Amino acid sequence: MKKAINIRLDENLIHEIDAYAKELDRTRTYIIEKAVGGYFDTLDEMISDKRIDEIKSGHMEVFTLEETAKRLGLR
Repeated sequence: MKKAINIRLDENLIHEIDAYAKELDRTRTYIIEKAVGGYFDTLDEMISDKRIDEIKSGHMEVFTLEETAKRLGLR
């Protein structure tokens, strides 16, 4: 289900969105959805890299499935 939101964008950015929309024969909504979705992919990668760094530096502890099951009393 889609829901409408209001955002404020720099006028130059709106012109760019409109140019892409016109060139691709798509709506502003389509262009913005694709851009935001792509940026979320980038954010996911950044979070993954951060977590890997935390594990490598010892700031985050990782447990195997076996260790987790034992801690929960499942094995």
